[in-house]
Amino acid sequence: MNQPTASGPTRFGFFIAPYHPLTGNPTLQIQRDLQMIELADELGYAEAWVGEHHSAGMEIISAPEVFLAAAAERTSAIRLGTGVNSLPYHQPMMLADRLCLLDHLTKGRVMMGIGPGQLASDASMMGVPQPRQRDMMHESMDVITRLLRGEVVSAKTDWFELDEARLQLLPYQRGGLEMAVASTISPSGAVLAGRHGAGLLSLAASDPSGYDALLPNWKIYEQTMTANGHAVDRDRWRLVAPMHIAETREQARREAEWGIGHLTEYIEKLSGMGVPWENTPAAAVEQWTGPGFPAFGRATIGTPEDAIATIEALAQQSGGFGTFLMLALDIADRDATQRSMRLFAEHVIPHFTGANRPRVASLDWAGANSERLMSGMRAGVEAAFERHAQALQAALQPEGH
Repeated sequence: MNQPTASGPTRFGFFIAPYHPLTGNPTLQIQRDLQMIELADELGYAEAWVGEHHSAGMEIISAPEVFLAAAAERTSAIRLGTGVNSLPYHQPMMLADRLCLLDHLTKGRVMMGIGPGQLASDASMMGVPQPRQRDMMHESMDVITRLLRGEVVSAKTDWFELDEARLQLLPYQRGGLEMAVASTISPSGAVLAGRHGAGLLSLAASDPSGYDALLPNWKIYEQTMTANGHAVDRDRWRLVAPMHIAETREQARREAEWGIGHLTEYIEKLSGMGVPWENTPAAAVEQWTGPGFPAFGRATIGTPEDAIATIEALAQQSGGFGTFLMLALDIADRDATQRSMRLFAEHVIPHFTGANRPRVASLDWAGANSERLMSGMRAGVEAAFERHAQALQAALQPEGH
C-alpha cells in the first residue's frame, strides 16, 4: 500500500441514519445498530453519529439522544453525535437541555449535529413550512449556542419564544458541546457553521455535485469563520461516504447485492419515479459504484485498497479533513458488515494514522544493520562458550569420571 497523503484523515467512524429494509424486524434492526456501535468502540473507531427521522419507514431512530444514551451504556471511549438534530422540529431550549443531560450521562462524549431536516414528509406532518426550514435552523442555533455558553436569553420568533431562558445544567465538557453543521451542496451549512465557530459535516462528499462543492464550501466556511473571529481548523471537518469492503472486490459486490434492493425501493418511493437502470441487484451495485445513486452518491464497494484510494481522493479534492465517516446502509448481512468493519480497522485506519510507521522503520533499521548486529551476536555467543568451556566440559563428562 502507498503511503497516505499528509492531509488525509486521522479519525474514523460511522454515520448511522439508519437505512433499514421494511421487511425486517424493526426492534432487532435497532438492536443491531447498537451492536454496531459497540463493535466500533471495541475496534477503536473514534465516532458514531445517529440521525433523526420521523417518516418514510426506513430511518427509524426518531430521537438520537435516547438512542445514544443506550449506546453510551454499552461503550467506553467512542464519541457519540446526533447526526443530525433537525432544529426546526424542536423548541431550542428543550433540545439544548436534553443534550446537556446526555453530555453528563456520557461524561463528555456527546457531539451535536445540526441540520434543517431532510425529509419533506417529516416537515409536512409537523406543519413546518419547507421554505422556512433553513431560516428556522439559523434562528434556533442563534439561541442554542448562547444557552450552551450559560447566557440568559430572551428571543421571539414566529415559532418559538424564550423569556429570560437559561440552562440549569451546562455541558459536562469544559470547552462546551462540540457542534457540527450538516453541509451538502449549497453553502448554507458552511455559512451557519462559520458564524458560530462550529465544525462542518459534509454529508454528500461522494455525490458528484457534493464532491465538486467540497472546496468551494470550505472556502466559504473559512471566510465566515475568520469574519466572525473563529480559528479555522481542518481537523474539525468531517466527510461522509458509503463504503463496504471485503477481501476481494468480487466478494464485496456479492455481499452488497444481498440488501441493495431496499435502497433502490427507497429512491423510487421518495422520488415517485422508477430508477433508470435495470432493477436487479447486480445492476444496482454497478450503478452505485459508477454514476452513483440519487441522494446516496457513489459507493466504494471493494477492498481495503479501494477504500484507501477513495479517502485519499477525498483528501486531495478537499485539501484535507480530519474525520472520515462511513455511511451505514444495511446492504450486507450482519456477518459481512462486521467483517467489513474489522477489515477497515485492521488495514485502512493504520494507513492514515501511521500507526505502523515506527515498526516499519525499526525493521528497516534492523535489516540495514543486520550484518553488524548478527556478527556482534555471534561474537557474544562464542565469548560465552569460551568463558564457560571448563564448566561445560565437566558437565558433559559421564558420572564417576
